Amino acid sequence: MDLDIVNMFLIAGGTLLIPILAFTASFLVWPAALINIYYWYWRRTLGMQVKYANYGNYTFCYITRGRPGPKPSLLMLHGFSAHKDMWLSVVKFLPKHLHLVCVDMPGHEGTTRSALDDYTANEQVKRIHQFVESINLNKKPFHLVGTSMGGNVAGVYAAQYPADICYLSLICPAGLQYPNDSKFLKQLKESGDPQKISLIPSTAEEMGEMLKLCSYVRFKIPRQVLQGLVDVRIPHNEFYRKLFLDIVRENSRYSLHEHMAKIKAPTQIIWGKQDQVLDVSGADVLSSSIPGSQVEILENCGHSVVMERPRKTAKLIVDFSSSLKDGENHKKQD
Repeated sequence: MDLDIVNMFLIAGGTLLIPILAFTASFLVWPAALINIYYWYWRRTLGMQVKYANYGNYTFCYITRGRPGPKPSLLMLHGFSAHKDMWLSVVKFLPKHLHLVCVDMPGHEGTTRSALDDYTANEQVKRIHQFVESINLNKKPFHLVGTSMGGNVAGVYAAQYPADICYLSLICPAGLQYPNDSKFLKQLKESGDPQKISLIPSTAEEMGEMLKLCSYVRFKIPRQVLQGLVDVRIPHNEFYRKLFLDIVRENSRYSLHEHMAKIKAPTQIIWGKQDQVLDVSGADVLSSSIPGSQVEILENCGHSVVMERPRKTAKLIVDFSSSLKDGENHKKQD
């Protein structure tokens, strides 16, 4: 999400001094309001509608476009501390005839958040399955896409509910035993302080460091804008900390690793070669355990693949499902 907001700042600023100053001043006074307007505008432009679904007393918030048709629906799961709208940059390049669903993960944005909830990978999978059932998405198998934390959940979901999934796309997923430690994992080990997590910034300086950690692309961002981004996140930091600690619990830390051999759906693995959050060596771990999986390593790309390479991400997802569908049609003709 934060890289998308940086792009918003650069676009709004343009080349004129007055718009830059006006936008910066507005962002500092009303950062949350401007961010909401930004996403409202792009949802409207791309034809995405905000909807809600209930499962018992639990509410899911999601955005959607189109209706189920001959081609599989796409369900997209975002990463840690992001939300459904992070996929808009990819949606922009996806065919309009596809049925798309992007849901706020448990506890995020418009989906129910409770201090009593368990946010381990397995519990998140149960919640996502409840969401799928609540909107009848699994009336026919769908294409499941997940990035980072969402990739972990997507992989475990595919293993536990194989009948729901026709294709699976994992984008730099969490939940593996990586042969090589990433910069982020090294920081965690060296710190030894569960309260000091670089993905949960509380100052402008920490916000800048998080953006550098997540992205290969480097932005020169004014400190005032970084502070605005932090101000939006700070009210949620207590939840992000609980979420992170639940994810890395002993019974959750390697959830995808423990389930990957059970994945039967045709699987696509996409990773940024310069990922500093989750090392690219995880791609080999997955591909060696999931027969026939396809691996795409993106050069000059970090962890935020969806934000850094949205056009490429969209193309890879569409080409993957199309090639498999064509293969299925040829088999039927034979």
